[in-house]
Amino acid sequence: MKVLSVVGARPQFVKCAPVSRELRKVHEEVLVHTGQHYDYGLSEVFFRDLGIPAPDYHLEIGSGSHGVQTGRMLAAIEDVLVKEEPGIVLVYGDTNSTLAGALAAAKMHVPVAHVEAGLRSFDRRMPEEVNRVLTDHCSDILFCPTATAVANLAAEGITAGVHLTGDVMVDALRENLPLAKERAADPGLSPKAYFLATVHRAGNTDDPAALRAIMEAFSRLDSPVIFPVHPRTRKKLAEYGIAPAANVRLVEPLPYFEMLALLSGARAVLTDSGGVQKEAYILEVPCVTLRENTEWVETVEDGWNVLVGADADRIVAEADAAGDARRGHSARFGDGHAAVRIAAIIREYES
Repeated sequence: MKVLSVVGARPQFVKCAPVSRELRKVHEEVLVHTGQHYDYGLSEVFFRDLGIPAPDYHLEIGSGSHGVQTGRMLAAIEDVLVKEEPGIVLVYGDTNSTLAGALAAAKMHVPVAHVEAGLRSFDRRMPEEVNRVLTDHCSDILFCPTATAVANLAAEGITAGVHLTGDVMVDALRENLPLAKERAADPGLSPKAYFLATVHRAGNTDDPAALRAIMEAFSRLDSPVIFPVHPRTRKKLAEYGIAPAANVRLVEPLPYFEMLALLSGARAVLTDSGGVQKEAYILEVPCVTLRENTEWVETVEDGWNVLVGADADRIVAEADAAGDARRGHSARFGDGHAAVRIAAIIREYES
């Protein structure tokens, strides 16, 4: 079968790598990069480090409002579908690229398969939540990373085509962590002697009060904070006149191996990223989430993650307590063979 895979953002490249490798053993894959993330540090370096084949199509959509970006992607992906006539379209996660790929395929009556289906934060103010829900309701095959995701879909009446595969991020981490520790540059910091921070969601970056509170919290921590800064976040810091404190080290977005090595050695991670929450759990690193909700509820239930929003006092208190004993750890996210299952299910769907 010809499988047309749509990616566009940094987390999708990581998820795509193990799945693409398995798909190409039995299928023809056409890889489409929408260009949602286009900075070298957010895009090309991931293809290089993860060994992802060069995209067959690079749509170069770039940034824009949600409506403009999604609309341009929808039209461009439709053109690719007309030309390639795939048997199935595979989308990942919850970005505008995800929704555009799913809608373009559904409107042309091409089956849609969604990797990371069934996640819910139950906060429709988040564009990612809207993307998740709409994509799942467009999809014919739904690859769920956890039992919670399966239950979420059932609660919405979606039971056909649902598969509990485990999370492809476990596949990626198991494969890449040894390489990351071997190849990543030494940050000059002892393990568990620093915090790692990421901040990129509009709810934090587009609200001056929220971003000031987060940066204030970072300044009050008793260990260095390594802060790879998303281009939009760096722009907002300058716009609001927020200067980082002496203990906060702003760096450019990091290649995957360096980010993974830093995360594995951190005392805790401070983040508003869904993917980083999950990576922290898998690597048994405490996580302080700069949001009031999460789609990865399992990480909170097991005590490795705490939700604090943009409240400076709560951020500091939970970061300081990051070394406290955690409740436990499980294989909730699978055994590292999700990509194999996904390729096999697609092959069964073909027959």
